Amino acid sequence: MSRVTEIRYVGYGVPDLEAERAFYRDDWGLREAAERDGMIYFAAEGSDEPFVVRLRASDDKRIDVIALAADTRADVDKLHGKVASAACRIVFEPQELNGFGGGYGFRFFSPDGLPFEISSDVERGTARTLERWEGIPQKISHIVMHSPDHHAAVKFFTDVLGFKLSDWLGDFMAFLRCNAAHHRIAFLPGPPCLNHVAYDMLSVDDMMRGVSRLKKRDIDIRWGPGRHTAGNNTFSYFVTPNGFAVEYTSELEDVDFESHEAKVHTPGPQVMDQWGIGVGGPQTMPHPEPDAGLFQPAGA
Repeated sequence: MSRVTEIRYVGYGVPDLEAERAFYRDDWGLREAAERDGMIYFAAEGSDEPFVVRLRASDDKRIDVIALAADTRADVDKLHGKVASAACRIVFEPQELNGFGGGYGFRFFSPDGLPFEISSDVERGTARTLERWEGIPQKISHIVMHSPDHHAAVKFFTDVLGFKLSDWLGDFMAFLRCNAAHHRIAFLPGPPCLNHVAYDMLSVDDMMRGVSRLKKRDIDIRWGPGRHTAGNNTFSYFVTPNGFAVEYTSELEDVDFESHEAKVHTPGPQVMDQWGIGVGGPQTMPHPEPDAGLFQPAGA
């Protein structure tokens, strides 16, 4: 079956471009890979994706695009047909992509109005094997979003895009997989918007080294360090200069894509955080508000 198989990148529009640029380059640990046509691209050293973050200047803080991967052009075409049949608004049909990294793909709005791209045949970037204690991101781990009908969002991602349900946290948070990782996408109730983007670190030591670097740069941790139950991954959450939540994570559980059976975790303090030692909590994260770019195409 044609389906999404990975996350590629997230594109943001930000009012203070230089502050966000400095954060990802100097603080977060990404590498500035290119700048062209008003776009700044950042790569993760441990990934061969040509970039994982794209920034541009914008009057409003907004999500420009959440880019996902399919294995082949034929898969892109089939997924386009399924998305169109689901009555989603298509931004552009499958075509050769002319942005940094190229590829073949299409773009659409989810039923909630968030912009997505699905592509294949993207040029490969340079990746290297990270060493313990470097404390920089390997790649994007997962993306969490809010939806006014999170059950419908789960159904769209499973029935149309080919994800599978891994777990529920109560009835309010769903974790979806598109490969062996326990989750690449998760949904919470709320207005349509991004909750956070998480980045895989090589180890829990690397997560803590990254936390230390940010602390020394006067960037306060919002929630963590801790370890979730669903996915068993460690976490530490921060907020970028333009107000987007980001996470360092490590040790995300691998499951069998085909046979893993979903379960429901009962919410509680030591389910949200098994260690129970971190500062802050979900209440310290940015308050969800409808994204400024819903159903509004932006960027190439």
